[in-house]
Amino acid sequence: MRLFAAAISMETNTFSPLPSSLHSFGVLRPGEHPEDRPRSPPLWVARRRAAAEGFTLIEGSCFGAEPAGVTNQRDYEFMRDEILNQLKAALPVDGVLLDLHGAMVAHGYEDVEGDILERVRALVGPKCVIGVELDPHCHLTIKRVELADIIVLYKEYPHTDMVECAEDLLDIVLRTLRGQVKPAMSLYDCRQIGIYPTTLPLMRSFVDRIKAMEGAEGVLSISIGHGFSRGDVPELSSRILVVMDKDKAKGDALAINIGEEFVSMRGKTAPPYYSVDGGIDAAIKFDGAPVVMADPADNAGAGAPSDNTTILRRLIQRDIVGVAVGPVWDPVAVRLCFDAGEGTQFPLRFGGKIGPASGAPIDAMVTVVGLKRDCWQTAPFGRSVLGDCAAVRVGGVEVVLNSIRTQAFGLELFRNLGIDPLARKIVVVKSTNHFMAGYGGIAKKVIYVESDGIFGNDYRNYSYTRVKRPIWPLDEKTSPGLIV
Repeated sequence: MRLFAAAISMETNTFSPLPSSLHSFGVLRPGEHPEDRPRSPPLWVARRRAAAEGFTLIEGSCFGAEPAGVTNQRDYEFMRDEILNQLKAALPVDGVLLDLHGAMVAHGYEDVEGDILERVRALVGPKCVIGVELDPHCHLTIKRVELADIIVLYKEYPHTDMVECAEDLLDIVLRTLRGQVKPAMSLYDCRQIGIYPTTLPLMRSFVDRIKAMEGAEGVLSISIGHGFSRGDVPELSSRILVVMDKDKAKGDALAINIGEEFVSMRGKTAPPYYSVDGGIDAAIKFDGAPVVMADPADNAGAGAPSDNTTILRRLIQRDIVGVAVGPVWDPVAVRLCFDAGEGTQFPLRFGGKIGPASGAPIDAMVTVVGLKRDCWQTAPFGRSVLGDCAAVRVGGVEVVLNSIRTQAFGLELFRNLGIDPLARKIVVVKSTNHFMAGYGGIAKKVIYVESDGIFGNDYRNYSYTRVKRPIWPLDEKTSPGLIV
C-alpha cells in the first residue's frame, strides 16, 4: 500500500492590505519535515505509523504561511505544480493525504483547495482514496466534498487537536483502503457567519456531544466548519460535515439535525466585547491578576498587520502601570532597538505603519528592557516563530516588538525578554482566541476589546461583494439546508 502526503496551508484574508507571495511561505521539501514537531500533522502522523501498519509513505512538499492577503497567481501555481509533479512521479498510489488549511485564495482561484483536489483526482483516478485535513476556519465548498473521499476538520478552537484529527483521518483512509468502511459525506449549510470558541461553555458542550457521536452507529467523523469571515468568497458560511459509513441517508439526517441545532445558536457563541476604555476600566477594577485583554481586530492570525496602536496609546495616555503588550509587528523598530542596545533610553517611533487602520505610530522616549534574536513561542500546533524581538518600556507599559508577524500564542512571547506575565496586572495580546491555549490557564479574567483595528467583530461592516446571499447576520432571513 502506497500513500502520498503533502501540504499547502494558508488562511487568506481577502480584505488584508498584506499581499502574499512565495516569500510568505515556509517550505519543507520531501524528507525535511522535523521528527519532533508536527508541522504538517497528516504527513507527520503517517510517517510515524507507516512501518507498523504496513504502508509506504511518499512525502511531498509542505508549504505554510501566516494568514495575510491574496497570494499571487504565479507563486500559487508554482507551489501547486511542485506537489502535483511529486505526486505524478510517485504514481501509482493507493491513497493521498492532503493538509490544506481550507481558506486560501489566489488571484484567479477563489477555491484554491478545490483546484488542488481537482488536479489530484485527475492524476490518481477514481479508485484512489483522497483524505483531507482542514482547519475549521475554512470554506467547506461543495467541490471539495465531491472530489475527496474523506474530509476531517479540527474540532477545537484554539486548534489543540490537529494531530488527533490527523490520526482520525489516517484511520478512516486506511480502513477505507482495507475495505472495512465506505465513507459517504453529507454537507449542511447553516447560512451564517460567526465565531465559535470552544473555550466558552456553549461551544464546549456542543463539540463534546459531537465527539461522543463519532465511532458509534456508523458515524466515522463529524466536522463543524466555522467558515472564515475575512474571506470574501461565494461559499463563505458555517457548515456541518458528516462522514458516515455507507449510509448516506442516515448521514443526511444527522447533518440536518446537527445543522439545525447549530443555527439555533446564532449570536450566542461569541464572547462579550468591550470598548477600549471600557476594557481598561474593567481590567483595573477587577480584583486579581493577570487580566488578559485580547485585541482580535488586529490579530495577525486573521491576516491583520498586528501593528495597531489604539489600545497601547490609551494605556500610555492613562498612565496605567503593570501592563505588558504584544506582539506589535515592527521590524524597523526592532532593528533600531538592537542598534541602541539593552538598557538604552532613546526616542522611538513604533507601530502604526501599514495603513490607516493601524492607527498613528507611537512616538515616545523608550527604555530598551530586553533583546533576543530568533525567538519563538509555544502554539497549539507546535512552535510559532517570532523572529528577533525587542521589549521597550514606556511609563508603566512594556511592549514586545517582533520582526516576524504572528499572533500571541504562548507565554514565551513575553518571557523571552524577561517579562513575566504572571507579575503584570494587565496582559494585552493581539489574538482572537488561540491565545487561550497559553494564557487561559493563567488569566484571572479574560476581556475581549473591540479596537479600531482593521478587522472588527461586526461582519455587517465588511464590504462583502462575492459572498452568496442571503446569509446571517448580513441578512435576517436565510435558508439553511442540506447541499451535498
